[in-house]
Order: sequence, then structure tokens, then C-alpha cells
Amino acid sequence: MNIYVGNLNRQATEAEVRALFEAFGEVKSVKLVKDFATGEPRGFAFVEMPKREEASEAISALDSSEFQKRTLKINEAKPKGPVVYNSFSSQYGYKNRFEKY
Repeated sequence: MNIYVGNLNRQATEAEVRALFEAFGEVKSVKLVKDFATGEPRGFAFVEMPKREEASEAISALDSSEFQKRTLKINEAKPKGPVVYNSFSSQYGYKNRFEKY
């Protein structure tokens, strides 16, 4: 199960976040999201735990808890939705709005 960890302290390291979740079970991966241009942490991360029961327990226990003087927002990560490219919402220029994508 993939878990979203929000309102994370920007100085938090991958090892610290991993240790926080390993108290509830095996952690497959931790990804701290960084800004593309500056390379600085953006204040959120994704933690992957292989067992759904352990992940659910971690979510319920750690949501709204304090970590490094910040109140964490933790929930199940939702997959990205489809990207819509058309003439009204595209940042890439004109697309034919009558064409089926």
C-alpha cells in the first residue's frame, strides 16, 4: 500500500521517516519529494508498505500525530488522474478540441 505523508518537516531525512513507519511493520520504500528546479524538499513524502494491515495501522496511529514539531497528515495515496490536453486547459498550446483523445 502506498501512503501519503503530508506537512512533513523539510529537514526530515529518509531514514527518519523510515524509522517512524518501521514501528508498524516492513517498509518497502520511502520517497521524499523534492522541487524540480531547486532540489529542496517540498514537505511531503510517499511511503510504501507491502502489507495492507500494517499500513492501515500506521495510517490510523500516525495521522494527526506530531513529528519534528509538525502535525502530520497521513492517508492512503491516490493515483494520479488522467491528464487532459485540450485548447482550454493545456499549457502546451493549441490542441484541436473536437478531436477525440
